[in-house]
Amino acid sequence: MQRGGKKSLGYLALVGTSIFWGTTWVAAKMGVERLPPLQLSAMRQFMAGILIVGFYMIFRKMRIPTASQFARIFVMSMLMFIIANAVSTWSLKYISTGLAALIGALYPLNVVLIERYFFGKKEFNRITLLGFVVGLAGITIVFRDHLQTPDLSGFIIGLGMALVANLAWSIGTVFLARDKQEIDANYSLGWQMLTGALVLTIISRFTSISFIPIPEISVKDWMVLSFLILFGSIISFSLFIYSMKALPHAIASLFAYINPIVAMLLGPLLFADERLSPHIISGSLITLGGVFLVNYSIRKKEEIIAPSEQ
Repeated sequence: MQRGGKKSLGYLALVGTSIFWGTTWVAAKMGVERLPPLQLSAMRQFMAGILIVGFYMIFRKMRIPTASQFARIFVMSMLMFIIANAVSTWSLKYISTGLAALIGALYPLNVVLIERYFFGKKEFNRITLLGFVVGLAGITIVFRDHLQTPDLSGFIIGLGMALVANLAWSIGTVFLARDKQEIDANYSLGWQMLTGALVLTIISRFTSISFIPIPEISVKDWMVLSFLILFGSIISFSLFIYSMKALPHAIASLFAYINPIVAMLLGPLLFADERLSPHIISGSLITLGGVFLVNYSIRKKEEIIAPSEQ
């Protein structure tokens, strides 16, 4: 395919990534209204993992990972899927989709701090510091507006869960960047999902955390789950990888600033307890502006930090 055609498809992939990963937050919110969060996350990861691993083993003739590769896969699964994905999904029982997506978009700031203070990298410059100040100012505006919620204790619990998930994803990103294992990234991702699904199933099935028998899951819940598997875990990730190959990374990574807006706009349309006030809109835009400034300051020396997905 000619370069121009590939670039055009790259932009289409970017649009698809932005929309699908933004709507994934909304779908997950719909899922946790009826399904236990850990069970929902486990079922999503298991089915997506089976499809990914099965594809690579059957059509790409991939071998089962070695013991050392499995050790790395387990660590990544703990950070990215057992803590980050499952806990962020759980947080949606207490906070809005837009706020959860916005907190997810903050993780590049954590990565910069981790690299700077634990590995002595990524020296701060004026733009980096300005980005942190702007980002924190914006998130303060958003938090202040949400503090008016009647269920303040639930909001604090959900906020804490979202921040823990964000930190886990940040640590996983640093680990992934520094650990160069000899295994296909997508194939490893499938095994991480399967590992996470197993651990989450054990936790949700054999503890006091609620678990719904499979036959009792409604058709509507299966539809939500199917959307999360196909569009949230498989198609969106494939589109993101394609856009990263076809477009400059700075452009391909713009979806990180779009999907929280998608979630923020859709949430109030579908959930009665979510609202979109001027303070939330302005605070969110200011926050995303701060994240953009931090990423922009780092791009001068190296590639932009890859954004997260739900």
